[in-house]
Amino acid sequence: MNETGLHSQVSIRPMLPADASDVLAIYQAGLDTGHAGFETAAPTWQAFDGARLPGHRFAAVDATTRDLLGWIAATPVSGRCVYTGVVEHSVYVRPGAQRQGIGTALLGTFIRSTEAAGIWTLQSGVFPENAGGLRLHQRAGFRTVGTRERFVRHRDRWRDVVLLERRSPTAGRDLAGI
Repeated sequence: MNETGLHSQVSIRPMLPADASDVLAIYQAGLDTGHAGFETAAPTWQAFDGARLPGHRFAAVDATTRDLLGWIAATPVSGRCVYTGVVEHSVYVRPGAQRQGIGTALLGTFIRSTEAAGIWTLQSGVFPENAGGLRLHQRAGFRTVGTRERFVRHRDRWRDVVLLERRSPTAGRDLAGI
């Protein structure tokens, strides 16, 4: 294992267009659980690619088999200029590769990348039933801002969403009041 607790045969690298089918398959597998995302079907690659920030997309890859094991990517929370330092992210790990430190390594790489770019707030909305996702974020320094009750209509029922947030200890500190 390396310093992040990830097995040395797994590496984190920027997500590539060639990863499209694997990224979307992992996304769909997560959506199929009913607790990993708000959608029920993964988007097309064109829609996925167009919505995510290009500089903060990472993939976890098995160095031996070259299988894509997980990914992380972010979307801006708003197009308004005052929110340029705030993003919402998603992290997904292939079934069978979970609980091996892959999500932790992806999130760590993502945090370093966003801080280097001056992004000061990371947020994510997680269903309360997604205990693994909540633990992952808490271990990475995210705090629970609150629970949005009956916030989304998902699979024909109202669902609560836990809003998680991580403020950078360094990015954005040059702005007054932050």
